Amino acid sequence: MSPKQKTKKAAKKRFKLTGTGRVLRRHGMKSHNLEKKSQKRKRAFRSDQPVAGADTREVKRLLGR
Repeated sequence: MSPKQKTKKAAKKRFKLTGTGRVLRRHGMKSHNLEKKSQKRKRAFRSDQPVAGADTREVKRLLGR
């Protein structure tokens, strides 16, 4: 019996897997210099974004899926 695949904890903290198998990520650019960014732009940072298709396979591997 081979050993179990371990989850990379750094990836677990940054990505979320949906029920349908899509991978979501948080926005960058929302930690400082917020005065010059519009309210509309800052509001958009709150929502989770899907990970790019090219990166999805690698992120799932890091999550042990």
